[in-house]
Amino acid sequence: MRQVKAKILDQRLKDDPSLLPTYANPGDAGMDLRACITEPLTIEPGDVVLVPTGLAIYIEDPTLVGLILPRSGLGHKQGLVLGNGTGVIDAPYQGQLQVSVWNRSKKAFTIQPLDRIAQYVVMPVVHVELAVVDEFEASARGEGGFGSSGHQ
Repeated sequence: MRQVKAKILDQRLKDDPSLLPTYANPGDAGMDLRACITEPLTIEPGDVVLVPTGLAIYIEDPTLVGLILPRSGLGHKQGLVLGNGTGVIDAPYQGQLQVSVWNRSKKAFTIQPLDRIAQYVVMPVVHVELAVVDEFEASARGEGGFGSSGHQ
């Protein structure tokens, strides 16, 4: 298993290492991030807040990227998703991971201190170079956009 460097910024995570992000199951892609807040935080419908995780992760390797993604249960059942869709954490970043949380539901939701609020996934990065052309070779998809495959 590859390693990335982590700096613990919140004493509660130092005091209880079981609160650190881990993979809950062997096949899981993401590690849960926690809300390192000191008191409950109520997010009103439509509001977006930035929640600290108490953790800085330095990937360092430019062939990897960290992604902050919503937790599917919170998104589906509670309406909490990421305010920026997906958080992209580039390899050289060394600051605290923060989660932009958007309450898209019709009712207020309260995050409790140390609740699991998002997940962190590390993925490979492929750098490409653009080859500028006047025309593309024909493909089966062509320029068909949303819904062009015939599925609704």
